[in-house]
Amino acid sequence: MYREILEDLKKWKNKARRKPLILTGVRQCGKTYIIEEFAHKNFESYVYVNFESEDTLSAIFEYDFDVNRIVTELERHFKTPITPGETLVFFDEIQECTRAITSLKYFCEKMRDLHIVCAGSLLGVALKKKQISFPVGKVNRLQLFPMSFKEFIIANGRTDLIEIFHEWPTDREIPKIYKEPMEKLLQTYYIVGGMPEVVKTWIETHDYEEVEEVQNEILSDYADDFSKHAPLSDIPKIRWIWDSVPVQLAKENNKFVFSHVKEGKRSADLEDALQWLVDAGLLIKTELVEKPEIPLDGAANKTYFKVYMSDVGLLRAKSKVSVNTILEESDLYVRYKGAFAENYVLNELKSIGKAPFFWRSGNTAEVDFIYDEEGELVPVEVKAADNTQAKSYKQFCKKYQPPKGLKLSKKNIAENLCESTKTYSIPLYLEWNIDHYIKA
Repeated sequence: MYREILEDLKKWKNKARRKPLILTGVRQCGKTYIIEEFAHKNFESYVYVNFESEDTLSAIFEYDFDVNRIVTELERHFKTPITPGETLVFFDEIQECTRAITSLKYFCEKMRDLHIVCAGSLLGVALKKKQISFPVGKVNRLQLFPMSFKEFIIANGRTDLIEIFHEWPTDREIPKIYKEPMEKLLQTYYIVGGMPEVVKTWIETHDYEEVEEVQNEILSDYADDFSKHAPLSDIPKIRWIWDSVPVQLAKENNKFVFSHVKEGKRSADLEDALQWLVDAGLLIKTELVEKPEIPLDGAANKTYFKVYMSDVGLLRAKSKVSVNTILEESDLYVRYKGAFAENYVLNELKSIGKAPFFWRSGNTAEVDFIYDEEGELVPVEVKAADNTQAKSYKQFCKKYQPPKGLKLSKKNIAENLCESTKTYSIPLYLEWNIDHYIKA
């Protein structure tokens, strides 16, 4: 299946000052698959080192960090020549061998011509452990997310829709011939999500029961990870937080509240457990910015945040909202409908390289997301339906006068002024293309 990150990997391969690459991403988002595809298309040979399935390989890194010796021993073990410039070496599940992580420093310094990629399902958690000697400044980084909606469209055989909308003007209303299939695909995406195995199951079967079966297996695997890899004292706390996310997102004020996780528990009791889920890539935090300044991260309130899931399909499965409820667009799930739309928008923003925050002015106004685009603020208002009346968005534009902003909803495409802000009303199904308008 097509993944846009392949282009980023090709750029990394050809960088003049390339370093070993760390690829992070939530468990089962396709890291191993994409590196294997990248290797077979771009290298003469490929060496796959999995420290979890073949734990004896860690011994190669125990003696010292002589990269020539390490490469020689890997060549002997895999019976494959390792030639800089021609071979890709992939250290998978590298968190199981902390000395292999440290060795990246020496590969960068002594054998930079060798292409090395490393990944791991809980690498983000491992890198937070203080006992690991991390090669600061000696690695490049990329993050792989679940399949975006654009990738989902392509997987469904509708590349033509991507081509049609690539440079769609805001003064042309989208006709039914394109609008209806895009809305149907987005509706399906809310159900299926972007986990590659789930998408593959959908493409092969078009059976929602099969899709839910795979989603529930992934959710079970995540729960198993809590038991196997999290600190023993944090396991019940992680489960409480994990189970509370759908409910907290569906609240009218969807600020994450620790006391809503478990009665009697405070932030001090649960912060480490929440951070474990964030480091594992399972949850994404967006923080409050009350007085926006560039960089937004410096203006953020780290204690006031919302929490989203890494995949909207898994959110739907975990919420136990039935497939028919979404297909029939029942009014009975209006709160969760808004939560799904917001989670979807957040995931899409992350997948195209944005770093979203949210703005709130006391209890009177809120803009769902804001991000920095080349030193300018971009506010993003999200509506699950076609109502785009947004007093908070207008208040933000009046106060901070951003040059451009977005309203994402079911409404057709349009362009107008809100105060002095050029505002693009974009259908939710075109979020993947917002740079075409914001960067124009």
